[in-house]
Amino acid sequence: MIEVQHINCSFGKKEILRDITFTIGDGTFTAILGANGCGKTTLLRCIAGLLAPQSGTVAADGKAIGQYNARQRAQKVALVQQHPQTDIEFSAFETVLMGRNPYQRHLQNESQEDWDIVEKAMHQTNTWHLRFSLPSEMSGGELQRVMIARALAQRTPYLLLDEPTSNLDIAHQFEIMQLLADINKSEGKTILIVVHDLNLALRYCPQALLLHEKRMIFQGATAEALTPDRIRTAFGVSAEVRDGYLRFRT
Repeated sequence: MIEVQHINCSFGKKEILRDITFTIGDGTFTAILGANGCGKTTLLRCIAGLLAPQSGTVAADGKAIGQYNARQRAQKVALVQQHPQTDIEFSAFETVLMGRNPYQRHLQNESQEDWDIVEKAMHQTNTWHLRFSLPSEMSGGELQRVMIARALAQRTPYLLLDEPTSNLDIAHQFEIMQLLADINKSEGKTILIVVHDLNLALRYCPQALLLHEKRMIFQGATAEALTPDRIRTAFGVSAEVRDGYLRFRT
């Protein structure tokens, strides 16, 4: 499990997160929700070990994330960031193969097992037909699926994603969220995802963390996180759930 205990995080004098505490159980699919600037991405980066909080602890499987070396951490947690790099000229297959780096020794060539894992990850994400394509030749949705395939090739128990559906059309948003839901169910992989669209979170993510003004104000079932009162508090808008969807009122 992932355990976050009383973390505080600041950039210079600007406080981003204040006294955040929660536990993510194994095999769960959890959305991190909140208004822009509430600290969602910062929280995800702390869990991934890319940022160190000023105080408090983040632990994966009972060990502080900062106590893992880079290779061990990459075998434990995979992170898909919001804006994939598009200025590097590696094919989709080569990009996904990078997910096997944490398991290779210095100057060691990839094994047949590595190649098989990459092929499986690309079939899972419907990107095998793109294996020879460069980033400049792929759409935003295709590139995002390739980055998810790379994370799957890492074979980590924890998968973290920062708004993987941002800037995608609605069809690709549904496609990626359904892909993640299927992976969560079929592999029991623990997934923690920053989601901007509340209806996507409500439809696909059974659990949620709700942030507001640097603090976590709720953890639990997504339907309970997105009540009219909590939406008004966290987002400053009026909404209600009808037929399983949030409908917003001006």
